[in-house]
Amino acid sequence: MVEESGGGAAGASTVPPFTREQELTAFRDMLLIRRFEEKAGQLYGMGVIGGFCHLYIGQEAVVVGVKMAARDGDQFTTSYRDHGHMLASGMEPRRVMAELAGKRGGYSKGKGGSMHMFSREANFYGGHGIVGAPAPIGAGVAFANAYRGDGRVSLTFFGEGASNQGQVYEAFNMAALWKLPVVFIVENNRYAMGTEISRASAQIDFSKRGAAFAIPGQQIDGMDVRIVKATADAAIEWCRAGKGPYLIEAQTYRYRGHSMSDPAKYRSKEEVQKMREEHDPIEQVRARLIADGVSEDELKKIDANARKIVAEAADFATADKEPDPSELWTDVLA
Repeated sequence: MVEESGGGAAGASTVPPFTREQELTAFRDMLLIRRFEEKAGQLYGMGVIGGFCHLYIGQEAVVVGVKMAARDGDQFTTSYRDHGHMLASGMEPRRVMAELAGKRGGYSKGKGGSMHMFSREANFYGGHGIVGAPAPIGAGVAFANAYRGDGRVSLTFFGEGASNQGQVYEAFNMAALWKLPVVFIVENNRYAMGTEISRASAQIDFSKRGAAFAIPGQQIDGMDVRIVKATADAAIEWCRAGKGPYLIEAQTYRYRGHSMSDPAKYRSKEEVQKMREEHDPIEQVRARLIADGVSEDELKKIDANARKIVAEAADFATADKEPDPSELWTDVLA
């Protein structure tokens, strides 16, 4: 069920249907992200990937639903749980994996790692390690869109924990004041870095966080890709019509800890298992496809293809060379 605060674009009061092709698209895209993240977790455990690594497993419906609503040219900006957003934006899996491994074939030439990738070609304006940073950066991208009058919308993702940052509200204020074409998407996975939302946030309905700036907001089930797409459709159209920013709170759930080093002891195994069994975004689509007559064999072929792409990405990242030491001095502004 979608809730709306502050007026604005109409939300979906019922779950909007997908065509079979839309279901297949969502299934392929979410499954590729899932298999990529599973492999990244394995490579981290093997020592191929070092540093920080924040997996997106469980949250795939959010970015895939928004991507399905976006047009070519709309930009994505997000935080450090960013691999799914990169893949949804069309970035090459092997180059993303190579960057995770710190190899020269990565998007940042092996110098950035998991949290610092960027692709202007894919209109991906970065994963950002500073908590709350996507909001002002995404608003800045939207300001450029408004200045150019190019009709693009900035799609800006951050977590519920980041929503308490002061820079988020500064960005809200400027975006509303200048009617910038930006959709702020709060991916509420309930635990931030390890603290349940009710212990850290006085207002846990994050769709209301823009109310002081007259930014309309909606709270939705972020585990259902159909609801995410329908809400993003309306929000993006609101922005593209020149009405200013829009706020979406997508209630989702991460299956792993905050990062690979987090044992996630602040929640029970039973809670995680219940979410996997009853609300998994990929399994929801799989069940609908089977009910629509798609065979298990066809779905297995899609899974096999995703695994093949990810295996090739892992092989590339493992075999690729580390950057030359001289690379340390390139791409640096004096």
